[in-house]
Amino acid sequence: MEANFRRSIVAHPDAATFLGIHTEDQRLPDGTREAIEDQVAQARAHRAAIEALDPAGLSAEVRFERDIEVHNLGLELFDLEEQRLWERRSTAMDGIGDPLFGLFARNFAPLEERLASLTGRLEAIPRFLAEQRTRATLPQVGLWQQFELESAAEMPSFFDEIVAAGSVLPEPEQRRLAAAAERAKVAVTDYEGFLRGTLDTAVDSWPLGRERYDELVARRAFDGQDAGRIVEIGWEQLGRQRAARTAAAREVDPTVDEATVIDRLKSDHPATFDEALDEYRDAMVRARGYLIEHDIVSVPADERIEVLPTPEYLRRVMPFAAYFDAPKFDLNPQGIYIVTPSVDGDPSAMREHNRSSISNTSIHEAYPGHHLQLSVAGRHPSLSRLTTQAPEFVEGWGMYSEQMMREQGFDAGPNFRLSMHTDAIWRACRIILDVRMHRGEIGVDEAAAWLVEQTGFETAHARAEVRRYTYTPTYQLSYLLGKVLLLQLREDERRRLGDAFSLRDFHDALLRNGSLPISFHRRLFAGEGSSAPA
Repeated sequence: MEANFRRSIVAHPDAATFLGIHTEDQRLPDGTREAIEDQVAQARAHRAAIEALDPAGLSAEVRFERDIEVHNLGLELFDLEEQRLWERRSTAMDGIGDPLFGLFARNFAPLEERLASLTGRLEAIPRFLAEQRTRATLPQVGLWQQFELESAAEMPSFFDEIVAAGSVLPEPEQRRLAAAAERAKVAVTDYEGFLRGTLDTAVDSWPLGRERYDELVARRAFDGQDAGRIVEIGWEQLGRQRAARTAAAREVDPTVDEATVIDRLKSDHPATFDEALDEYRDAMVRARGYLIEHDIVSVPADERIEVLPTPEYLRRVMPFAAYFDAPKFDLNPQGIYIVTPSVDGDPSAMREHNRSSISNTSIHEAYPGHHLQLSVAGRHPSLSRLTTQAPEFVEGWGMYSEQMMREQGFDAGPNFRLSMHTDAIWRACRIILDVRMHRGEIGVDEAAAWLVEQTGFETAHARAEVRRYTYTPTYQLSYLLGKVLLLQLREDERRRLGDAFSLRDFHDALLRNGSLPISFHRRLFAGEGSSAPA
């Protein structure tokens, strides 16, 4: 398992940086098609070696870790061999933007040291962009190529930010950094020409298709739920959350209709985005204090988080907010909570930063949501758990946190609950659209219009949302589905333990066991593995 982890670190130096492993900070990955083919071969060989281990000869804990590793490898190989986004979608802008952002935004070392690594990565961009073209042996998906062109247009401004930060360097290093940035700009411009050329033969066939989609759902280990049942949960939740929002709106003001109440709440926002960022920080700090005061979950004394505006190159794919977890291996790990000012300068964007929504988003992204959960999960020694992709737990925990904090009395007024139910309506729509879009039942334009109708989103935000769904099958449904599964697990544990049930113990057990599929957490609660919290 350690060998597989080391393989991943060498293949993905950006991931190494985000984990706090800084031996690869001056590198960009191998962008060639051959690198992907080698990754497939190594993953297949590693899976064969793990499956060859006789479970009967392993301890309960090692047997559980073996199952996690097999699960992880199955998903990796499905992604590389079946979904094959790498062959149909140019993602070079993420491939250069994320490694640069990881160095630029995190204060794990003095700025001068990080700028030296940034220079190395900027110098590698022309090579990397040339290599990326070798992956496009099939017609590219036109919609996805448009994403890449939009990101490419924003990337030079990010290079300029890095160069401006380099004013602290000695003159020779400044010149080297500026020259690297200029060569990177030229390479990006040349790459844009390549992208436009692919549009001539581009196709619209982005859906995964029913058969492969259903296979992916099965591989995700959604606690026994298949795609048919999942979309039923989406419709059930859409109705339930709508009714709950209507009731909350009546509490806010029974004399006007629901749409008027929602409009008033959206109009209650800070005057500027900078003021909004301060209010996000305040909501986050208040939530953290509430967790400790009310003994809801353990909060490590040394966790840290910073709130920043979303970099421009990410704003179209992250139109609201997101979280980058604290690097496990940094000496002083710090999470990053990013908030998007607007998409395409939308003048109505501040309405999405209304005060009721700020509270809800900060619970989801920070306390006790992603930041707390991932900070605790990162302390588990298992490398398999560190690399597990289980968004139904991570995103599900964020949504579960929103409801649980209202249950426990934090910002529990009707305006906050209305915002929570509004966000849940959006996530119910995500379940429905995730399934329907990737089964080929609904297209982008129809999905965006339906999302506006169901949620009241501004059109630019709804379209940015839906476009992201096209290349993230089963991710978007994970939010509300995960919450539903966590609530069911909590109820099952409450029933099993009776008077011995402790909410704090339940939360602590979930967080310390890592970011696993909820079906794996259920196995731990049932007593599998030596670290079971029974």
